[in-house]
Amino acid sequence: MLRYWTAGESHGPALIALVDGFPAGLPVDTGAIDAELVRRQGGYGRGGRQRIETDAVRILSGVWRGSTLGSPLALEVVNKDAKIERLEEVDRPRPGHADLPGAIKHFGGVRAVLERASARETAARVAAGALARQLLAVFGIEVAGWVTALGGVELGARAGTLPELRGIRDASAVYSLHPDRDGEVTELIDRVGKEGDTLGGVVEVRVDGLPIGLGTHAQWDRKLDGLLAQAVMAVQAIKGVEIGMGFGVAGRRGSEVHDPIQYDPALRDGPRLGFTRPTNNAGGLEAGMTNGQPLVVRAAMKPISTLRKPLGSVNLRTKEAEEAAYERSDVCAVSACSVIVENVVAFAVATALVDKFGGDSIEEMRARWNLYHEMARSR
Repeated sequence: MLRYWTAGESHGPALIALVDGFPAGLPVDTGAIDAELVRRQGGYGRGGRQRIETDAVRILSGVWRGSTLGSPLALEVVNKDAKIERLEEVDRPRPGHADLPGAIKHFGGVRAVLERASARETAARVAAGALARQLLAVFGIEVAGWVTALGGVELGARAGTLPELRGIRDASAVYSLHPDRDGEVTELIDRVGKEGDTLGGVVEVRVDGLPIGLGTHAQWDRKLDGLLAQAVMAVQAIKGVEIGMGFGVAGRRGSEVHDPIQYDPALRDGPRLGFTRPTNNAGGLEAGMTNGQPLVVRAAMKPISTLRKPLGSVNLRTKEAEEAAYERSDVCAVSACSVIVENVVAFAVATALVDKFGGDSIEEMRARWNLYHEMARSR
C-alpha cells in the first residue's frame, strides 16, 4: 500500500511528509518537486508569508544515489519563519477556522490548534504528490490543474493536451486557462483585499493516460472516486468535490448523462484498449474504477477564514463578545489551491496504480502493467 503522513506546524522548524510503500528503482528529481512547491507559493493574492519562505525539499531517507530504495521516504520542507515558541496565545477564535472546535476538543489553547490546522501544512502534501507524479510519468500518466472560477468570476476550462494547457495556465497570474482575463480577476482581488475581505473559487484537475481498471467496485472504502473525494476534501478550505459532470447530473435525464461506449481498433494498443467515448460526463470513473477516459475532478474552495476586517467572536477567557483575532494571511489562495489539489489527486491515483500493479519495484510494476494490457487485448 502506498500512503503518506505529514507532520509539522505552520511556524515550527519544518514540515515533513513520510511516504511509505513507494517502489524501488525510481530516479527522483528533487528539482521537479521544488517546482511544484514554488507554484504552491505563487498566484495573485498571496500574503507576506510567501515572501519569507523559499520552499524546497530535502530527502532525509529512502533514496540512494538518486533512486528510491523501496523503504520509507522522509521529505522535509524547512520553515524559515520558525518562531512558534515566541508566538502568543490567541483568545478570540476565528469563524470558519479550527480555532474554537479544536480548543474545546483538546481542552487547550487556540495556538496549539491553528499551528497544525494551517494551510502551511499543505507544502508537505505537495511534496508527496510531486514525488508521486514522477511514478505516474513512468507509465505515461500526466496530471495538471487550474482555476476555473474565482470570487464569482467564471473562467472555465478549455480543450487541449495537458502540455498545451499547462503552458497557458503558467502564463496566467491566477493559474487559469484564460490569461486574457487576469486583469479583471486581479482587480477584484485588490479591491476585496482593501476591504479587509477574502475570496474563494473553484479548481479543476485533469489526469490523462490512465488505464482501464484502477480502483475497484468490490468494497466501498477502496472505490477510487471515494478515495479521491477524501484526499481532496481533506485539503484546508475545500467545501465541495465533484467528478465529471458532478452536481450537474442531478437535473438531467440518463440519456444526457451517461457516455456511450465505442471501439476503435486503431487505438487498441493504447491504455484505453481501443474503447472510446464521445463524451466524458463520468469524468473518467465508473463504479469506483477508471474507464480509460481522462479523470476530471473539481473542488470548491471557500474564502480564507482569517479576515483583516474580522467578524464577531467571543473571548475564550472572559466569554465577552469581541472581534476575531487576525493572523497574517492571504486575500486569495485559489491559485495555490489548484496546485495542492493537483498533487493530492496525483498521490491518490499513484496509490491506485500501486494497488493494481504492485509496489516493490519499478521493474515489477512495468512487467505487470505490460502483462495486464496483453491479457486485456487478448480477450
